[in-house]
Amino acid sequence: MVLEKIQKENDIKNLPPEELKILAEEIRKFLIEKISVTGGHLASNLGVVELTMALHLTFDLPEDKLIWDVGHQAYTHKLLTGRKAGFDDLRKYGGMSGFPKRKESDCDAFDTGHSSTSISAGLGYVAARELTGGQHSVVSIIGDGSLTGGMAYEALNNASRLKSNFIIILNDNNMSISENVGGMSRYLNGLRTAQAYTDFKKGVEGTLKKIPVKGERIVHQMRKTKSGIKQLFVPGMFFEDMGITYLGPVDGHDIRKLVRILNEAKRVDHAVLVHVLTKKGKGYSPAEENPSRFHGTGPFDIATGEPKSPSKKDSYTDVFSKVLTDIGKKDEKVVAITAAMADGTGLSRFARHFPQRFFDVGIAEEHAMTFAAGLAAGGMKPVFAVYSSFLQRAYDQTIHDVCLQNLPVFLAVDRAGLVGSDGETHQGVFDLSYLSMIPNMTVMSPKNRWEMADMVRFAVDFQYPIALRYPRGDAYEGMRQFRSPIEYGKCEILYEEEDIAVFFVGHMAELADSVRLALKDAGYSCSLVNARFVKPIDTQALEELAEDHSLFVTIEENVLTGGYGSQILDYVSRAKLNVKVRNIGISDDYVEHGNVEVLRHEVGLDRDDIVKQVLADYLTMRDE
Repeated sequence: MVLEKIQKENDIKNLPPEELKILAEEIRKFLIEKISVTGGHLASNLGVVELTMALHLTFDLPEDKLIWDVGHQAYTHKLLTGRKAGFDDLRKYGGMSGFPKRKESDCDAFDTGHSSTSISAGLGYVAARELTGGQHSVVSIIGDGSLTGGMAYEALNNASRLKSNFIIILNDNNMSISENVGGMSRYLNGLRTAQAYTDFKKGVEGTLKKIPVKGERIVHQMRKTKSGIKQLFVPGMFFEDMGITYLGPVDGHDIRKLVRILNEAKRVDHAVLVHVLTKKGKGYSPAEENPSRFHGTGPFDIATGEPKSPSKKDSYTDVFSKVLTDIGKKDEKVVAITAAMADGTGLSRFARHFPQRFFDVGIAEEHAMTFAAGLAAGGMKPVFAVYSSFLQRAYDQTIHDVCLQNLPVFLAVDRAGLVGSDGETHQGVFDLSYLSMIPNMTVMSPKNRWEMADMVRFAVDFQYPIALRYPRGDAYEGMRQFRSPIEYGKCEILYEEEDIAVFFVGHMAELADSVRLALKDAGYSCSLVNARFVKPIDTQALEELAEDHSLFVTIEENVLTGGYGSQILDYVSRAKLNVKVRNIGISDDYVEHGNVEVLRHEVGLDRDDIVKQVLADYLTMRDE
């Protein structure tokens, strides 16, 4: 196997040209086999095999810096830097990350996970190189989907001022997670079909260079001028007009052409963008035909592409999707917004039924939030469905444009809590804290599928900013017997006894109930309370429960700082209630990748650890 010859970075340079095509085939086969077992990002990685090989053939790692936008397409990069053995434990706890990690390899120049960051990080590397007198190359690889994010344009604006080499690779596969939308997508479509221009340009330059003495000078002048032939054939020339040299488009699956154009890019003495055309999922027909489903996949059957263990239960996202669509049939003011995540957030169903009331704004969470605010101010009922970790990107807009004006925007906060294998950049463990501190914001979280449905209905008709927070995965089907109406700011007391009261947030319901049963088995009396509302907290219930309970225990899958438990502790202290509080949650740290159940054990969110802490507190308190 040719792949066996790759033991460390730069080993690919020792391969004869005839073995490169074989290596590409072996890499694809290896990735398909491994990801079918572990799960991971398949389609994006299959699409950049040759591009990654060309980068490793052209540049010297780790001296030269490759910065991957998002980073979920860096599997081939990991293979070519000697991490083949790590794929057996890909995305498992303690194993290799599915994203670039500086602590994992010197060849990973920058930790990534969210989109539209690579050009900014690359500019920082270039500035550091200039200040320290370095000579290495800096290359930022960004997808056309990530180029819909506003941060990318802020960086391009600054890149245009550079006086030294900086290479931007635009990996154009016409996809982010969902199909790309908007003006930039249309613009790139035009460039993809501009081969006539490229061929014409080469012919003109070749002819001019044959002119004795003055030929080279004429070509040089044409390249410098903004009114060069490129403007005649490619309208706008967005990148060139910004002062960034544009090269391409080039076939992203032709290694020879890629190496040639990358070497040409290295000779440019300012910022240069290389436009590379790739096919997402290339080499595996199920991924080519359905790249969205193979963007991030669980284990699957290679022969069919079907999931090995498909869930037959509705997820919280499924419940949200069905209920919102039903509401949309009755209320024409309801509109839905996504930031390039129609499938992942469940809004694709709403989009099929109401295409005129569905808005995919691309990877642009900041814009999505203020757009939602404008819709609300205009009399509509906007629902912005977004993953918890991506909502962080729109924090200022949530404060300034939604909550400051007290506008009725419904935030459907998906993938909240520990999401598992994608690791630190995707864990949704901060939202309860950062949302709860915003004036005018209401925060809810459901205990099971039926309460999820009730909360969606409540949130759609709520007249002020509101966030509904729910996790990835199957919706809990326990506790069906408890379904009292949603009352603003009121918790739900499921079992009322005395001594110990366990309060839980949302999908911690099953865990909290198991804690209650374990305490009862140990001979202790225990109440169980469903928070329902993280903001505002139910202060009346706290005061009443404090009369016959000596210990409050809060359980949440969120960082402890600023979370639900923190608010309970603060109120108990200010109100001088005669009760001790034990907060159970995630400590002040980032949580790495791994199976969610494993991660919960590691952070202390499992029944035995919680019961041990509760009993220690209770017995100590009783002995005092």
